[in-house]
Formats: sequence, structure tokens, C-alpha cells
Amino acid sequence: MNIKLVSIGFAYLLMFSFFQATAQKENIDTILQEAEALSHFKFLAADELMGRDPARPEIDIAALYIANQFEKYGARPMEGLNGYYQQVPFMYSSPPDIGEIHWNQDTLHHGNELLVLGGQDISGEFELVVAGYGLEEDYEDKDVAGKWVVVRVGAPDRLSPSELFAAGREKTALAQEKGALGLIEMYNVPTTPWSLLVNYLNKPQMGLDTNPDADKAFPYLWMKDLTGEIINAMNSGANTMKIQVAGKINKKITGKNVVAVIPGTDEDLKEEYIMLSAHYDHLGIGTANAAGDSIYNGARDNAVGTAALIQAAHYFGENPPKRSVLLCAWTAEEKGLLGSGYFADNPPLDLSNIIFNLNIDNAGYNDTSLVTVIGLGRTSADHHIQDAAEAFGLEAIADPAPEQGLYDRSDNVNFAKKGIPSPTFSLGFTAFDQDVAAHYHQVTDEVGNFDLDYALKYWKSFILSAENIANDPNQPLWNAGDKYEPVSKTLYGD
Repeated sequence: MNIKLVSIGFAYLLMFSFFQATAQKENIDTILQEAEALSHFKFLAADELMGRDPARPEIDIAALYIANQFEKYGARPMEGLNGYYQQVPFMYSSPPDIGEIHWNQDTLHHGNELLVLGGQDISGEFELVVAGYGLEEDYEDKDVAGKWVVVRVGAPDRLSPSELFAAGREKTALAQEKGALGLIEMYNVPTTPWSLLVNYLNKPQMGLDTNPDADKAFPYLWMKDLTGEIINAMNSGANTMKIQVAGKINKKITGKNVVAVIPGTDEDLKEEYIMLSAHYDHLGIGTANAAGDSIYNGARDNAVGTAALIQAAHYFGENPPKRSVLLCAWTAEEKGLLGSGYFADNPPLDLSNIIFNLNIDNAGYNDTSLVTVIGLGRTSADHHIQDAAEAFGLEAIADPAPEQGLYDRSDNVNFAKKGIPSPTFSLGFTAFDQDVAAHYHQVTDEVGNFDLDYALKYWKSFILSAENIANDPNQPLWNAGDKYEPVSKTLYGD
């Protein structure tokens, strides 16, 4: 072996990589002009959009704006969707004026021992059937047609709040399919206090409409049963219950995921997609603070991420990579990751064609020298993200607050569960501290107190990360031993 030739070849490779990286950075700097980039950010976080509540009409203005920018920059609508929109069926519901269950000489009241989460006005005495956790196997040899089904909340391996709500959606759909009149989940999870749930859920809610063709919402209740005493008694034969619900309001709403595609340039790799995503909704309007401000503008959470998608459309519209780029702005993340969850379960393309999801979501930042990547250290694409951050003077670090469970609290988890490597590219924070909490889900989360120079670096490093991954001939993978590796092998094949 000629060591000298090998050394020259290696040096040439390093030089080529350096010049290529420099050219990429210069392209991004040239295309992402400050005034235009910031205009998107400012529009999305403006007071006029009233906090982008997915239950308010202003959310449609935000969706239209995003779709128009995608089109302007050359991103195409995806075949099979309604233009740039994937329509998402929601059910909006308010708490009832009266919600009562009379059982075994006791009366349980909505807002105390009972939560009426779905359904319409009800009055009558009904037969009950206890069915385990309410999963398919729990219905074996059970006739629930014309009866109420009573089940345990969640499942043995699904007890986090988000998992409880997701399981509830699946159970209500299944109970309805079996001909049941309604579903009661008996709440006995010690890790999340019942009082906390009452405070959170005893207000207007929005969820996926599990049966959009039905005229009425399916009745769905939670009952406090921390010791399991009530469900055990029901299972032993106390199997009728009087239920009264009055004054409940239900309204069907059609939400929109905004979706666009930029085709890749490589004859083979263009059939693979890197998905860039962010949620564009926020909290809407709440109680006014001392200054009289009641609009939750959501600049950090997550107008800055939505603006990143628009910048990505601009850049990749002029510089398409080898793989195709899938741009997805999700609705109703703040209502329980609903828009992304709907897309994951109703994809307009085979999910195995999506080889990576680089998601954006944020609470805030406390260090403008960083980007914090929730999921860094879990996939083979880490070096692409780290190199991109470094190119713009930033450092990519891993999740500094794993106790917060952030990976499983954003839209990326809906795709990780399917097997797609899915980190979240967040603003730089070293701890979930007072600096972050000062703006997280507060009316003070506005563009006016955001470091705009940092926003530009953040957007540019996101785009370069995506470009590096999209051009790598090697498909990014979960690291060996990751909890999502097995399902990923099923999705993509071993």
C-alpha cells in the first residue's frame, strides 16, 4: 500500500468536505435574508391570530398563510390530500351543567368523583358490562350491545397522561364498534393525582372525532376509583347504574395539517423522505395578566418552529437535496399531539418511505450558544446535526432535563412509535429553569422578547441539519438497543 497516496487521498477528501460544507452554509446565508425570514415569525405570533387556538377560526388564517408560503417557495401539495391540507376531524366539547351517576346508593358528581369527557345529554338506568382494560381481547364472550362498558383506565404499560388519552380514544372507538351505549374508565393511576386531572379536564376539550360520520358524540366518562373497589363490586354483580348528563355542548370541527413536498434529485433516493415538522397551534386566549394581555402568542411554542418550516421550503425549493423533503405543520399539538397522531395513523404515503423526522417544538431557551436536541444520542444522524449547529456557531447538546419526559411530550413521539427516527430540534436550554418557565405557556411568549439574531442561527442550523441527512447515502437508524429499534426493524425490514 502506498501510504503517501492514501494520505493525499484522505487530505483531498477532508478538503472537499470542507469546501462543500462552506458552500452549503453560504447558500443558506444567501437565501435566508433576515427581513423576510423574520416576517414569517412575526406574522405567526401576531395578536391578530389570537394565539392560534385550534378551536378558533384564526387557526385557519395561520394554516392558509403556511400553505401560501409553501406554494410560493415551490413546495408541492401531496397527492391524495386536499391541496396543501390534510383535514383532521375533531370533536369540541364543553363540560355539562349536570353530570351525575347514581350507583349503589351513592351519587357521583362531575368535577368531583366523575368527569364527563365525551357524549351528549343522557338520562336513564343502564346495564353495565365490566371488560378489563377495554381492549379487543377483553370483549371475548361478552355481549355489550345496548349496554355501558366499564373498564380500567389505560393499560398496564400505558399509564402516562398522553398514553391514557390515546388509549381512551382507541377504547371508545372499539366500544362503539361493539354496539355499546357508552364507556366508563375507572381511574386508579397513583402517579397523576385525580385532583390535577379534574383541574385540567373540567373545561372545554378538543379531541379526535373517532366517528365523524355519527350525528352524536359517543358518551365517555372517567370515574375516580383509586382502590379498585367500585369496579370490583361491579364485576361481582352490581351491574346497573343511573346516569344523568345535561347541558353538554358538542361541536364538530375540521382541523388542518399543512403538508407539502419538495421532490429529491437522486433517481433512487428521491423515493425516500426526510420529514421536517413543527406544530403551528398554541393556547389561544386566557385570563388577562396584570398588564391586560390575554393572548398567548406562542412565539417560542411554536411560531419559531413553524417559521423554520417556511424557511426550509424557501431553501429547499431552490436547493432540493437528494432525498425528498416532506414539510408538515401540525395542528392541535397542545390538545394532545392530535394532528401529528392523525397523520401517523392516516398517512398519505407509506410510512416506511419516511426515513427520518426532524421535529421542532419548544418551551423556551436560556442559552443562545446552543441548540438542544431531544433525542440526541439515539440515532446515527447525530453528527449531521452537530456539524450543522457548529457551522453557525452553535453547539448541539442532548436533553438536559430527562425527568421532564420531553421526548414523549411532542409530535415526534407519534412517529418514533411507528419506528421512524425522530428527534426534536429545540432552542438551547441547559435546564428547565425559571428563564424557560417565565415564557412557557405564558402570555409573555412574544417575538418582542425573543433574540432575533439567535432565531436566524437556529433556523439555519436546522436547515443544514436536514440537508446533511437528506444527502447522506446511508439511511439514518436508531442506535442499537433503543426502545424503538424493534418496531423500526419491522417498519423498514431488518
